Amino acid sequence: MIIFEVIIAERTGIPVRQVKNTVELLEQGATIPFISRYRKEHTGSLDEVKITSIRDELNKLKELQKRQEYILKTIDEQGQLTEELREKIETCLDPVMLEDIYLPFKPKRKTRATIAREKGLEPLAGIIMKQQERQLEKVASGFLSDQVADLEEAFQGARDIIAEWVNEDQRARKTVRSHFDRSAVITSKVLKGKEEEGVKFSDYFEFSEPLKRCPGHRILAMRRGEQEGFLKLSIHPDQPKVIDSLERQFVITPLEVGQQVSEAVRDSYKRLIHPSIENEYGALHKEKADQEAIRVFAENLRQLLLASPLGQKRVLALDPGFRTGCKLVCLDAQGNLVHNETIYPHPPQSDRAGATRKVSSLVQQYKTEAIAIGNGTASRETERFIRMIRFPHDIEVYVVNESGASIYSASKIARDEFPDFDVTVRGAVSIGRRLMDPLAELVKIDPKSIGVGQYQHDVDQGNLKRSLDEVVESCVNMVGVNVNTASRHLLTYVSGLGPVLAQNVVEYRQKVGAFSSREELKKVPRMGEKAFEQCAGFLRIEGAQNPLDNSAVHPESYHIVERMAADLKVDMNQLVRNDSLVKTIELQKYVSGDIGLPTLEDIRSELEKPGRDPREQIEVFEFDHGVYSMEDLIPGMDLPGIVTNITKFGAFVDVGVKQDGLVHISQLADRFVRDPNDVVKIHQHVRVKVLEVDISRKRIQLSMKGLGNPKA
Repeated sequence: MIIFEVIIAERTGIPVRQVKNTVELLEQGATIPFISRYRKEHTGSLDEVKITSIRDELNKLKELQKRQEYILKTIDEQGQLTEELREKIETCLDPVMLEDIYLPFKPKRKTRATIAREKGLEPLAGIIMKQQERQLEKVASGFLSDQVADLEEAFQGARDIIAEWVNEDQRARKTVRSHFDRSAVITSKVLKGKEEEGVKFSDYFEFSEPLKRCPGHRILAMRRGEQEGFLKLSIHPDQPKVIDSLERQFVITPLEVGQQVSEAVRDSYKRLIHPSIENEYGALHKEKADQEAIRVFAENLRQLLLASPLGQKRVLALDPGFRTGCKLVCLDAQGNLVHNETIYPHPPQSDRAGATRKVSSLVQQYKTEAIAIGNGTASRETERFIRMIRFPHDIEVYVVNESGASIYSASKIARDEFPDFDVTVRGAVSIGRRLMDPLAELVKIDPKSIGVGQYQHDVDQGNLKRSLDEVVESCVNMVGVNVNTASRHLLTYVSGLGPVLAQNVVEYRQKVGAFSSREELKKVPRMGEKAFEQCAGFLRIEGAQNPLDNSAVHPESYHIVERMAADLKVDMNQLVRNDSLVKTIELQKYVSGDIGLPTLEDIRSELEKPGRDPREQIEVFEFDHGVYSMEDLIPGMDLPGIVTNITKFGAFVDVGVKQDGLVHISQLADRFVRDPNDVVKIHQHVRVKVLEVDISRKRIQLSMKGLGNPKA
């Protein structure tokens, strides 16, 4: 294991001691949020990103070790495992090089070379490969038989064997890879007869670009075109240069015997090495493109999940529509559904008067504090209708992104929550709850349906799910969860819980009643010491007798706070939230073997503001009142907008016309921008200028230059 730690330290740039301690915690079953938050003394205060990198490198090395063991076993069973070969395999840390070492020993299906060997031509191949024989035809004639009819068949079989030797030569493959690294070009061509059907891929009908400069999103777009049957992709380095390099490596004489080797080398490259390395580089760059797309998706999801919550306020939520009306629901401050019905303020019914009376009545009856309007069909018209109503008290109106609400409303989770209501009511409830607490509501939806990714269906689905689940887990634990109100789905993402324990927590709550202390969590079936250790600090209990139960202070550290309070001659309730008193605590007094200043500083911060929400305050936003459709947009307009999605090439902004516009990366700021995330965030309110409107293609080009946007 020690070699793992040294290798991980070299690859990540993290000191060996920190790697070693982190690996130990991971091997003991600790989660990344728990390690990051509550084991800072062990890891040297590593954040989640660095802990994740250690975990990922550890997993890669374990997989490599498994592959080494399999290869050693396979070669040993063949009786060809020497001590030198064993050492070579055991010390190889590059998966690609490991496969090159294994290639000559890899069990093969029937090939041209194996057929030639069966004809007894391997000795002839060995003679030719040495390139010393001057009377080649005379030597070759000795290999004629019932299976080898003439000299040409003998030479062809020998060349087939030599071609396989060249293909399995590590130096040869390294030479070809070096050319791929330097000069490989990815080329895309349209398949004959597919021009009209595949017009959406027209940018790639005749396309080529150096592979090392081709961005991931372009690779994924071309691969999608290939998978859908419209494009043919290929990757080629400079072929004459590659063959020249290989010939210089293997051909040592201009005589006929050297010509035979030269011909075998060319055949080996075209038939064996190039297809193999082309697949390898195609997979490598697909993997890199996947990683980049998943990273962008994960960052967007993180921003979306950590969007500003309205908090516990009474909300009236509307899922807008024209013909079918606007589904309306009233929610209490805890997000419970207390009323629902449908109003018809828009054509064809156009019952604006009746709809106005109904909304006004419900706002008064349920003491509504905010109104949430979904941003789908009829959103702007509904917003305009609501803003024209004169309410007896101030009510904030918010337009809520409803991406994925329809997925949720038809899901088992929604049916379990609202078995007596149809999908329209569930969708409206989801819109209202998204305003109150985006994180708690969005965890119920498959992240791929939330609308903040790109090419999410083209990337490796296992890696995507793993990455997005980790983002959700990170966000849930960063914010903390009220154990007495959280849904089973939200609890699933709490460190140390998972689906079974989350369900057990909910069932215990339903059977026994609300939890009164964190200690009571130990009574939940299957809540062992390890699970309690991992989850307790992230679960909050409002109104608990011990105020620390509603904070991020872990129960294992309660005794420290008790000592602090005793030293200050106050009880726990007098210490919590008393800033002036908390500031007098001398942290150094409480440093011990396991508890250092990082943990003590976290404790002090929690005592000042226990259970504080790390998310920013929500801000009211209004679209331009003169813009409702793409037809209303005129180049040069300066408009307010909301960032809805971020990609490597720019950001998409909603300006209230049911079609998001693109701010290309070159238009994000008055300076060079390498990464759009340096300038914008999901849900950020921005000013944009309309550059171009293409109604037929539903494309809007926008700019943020010179408009005084933050960070720009």
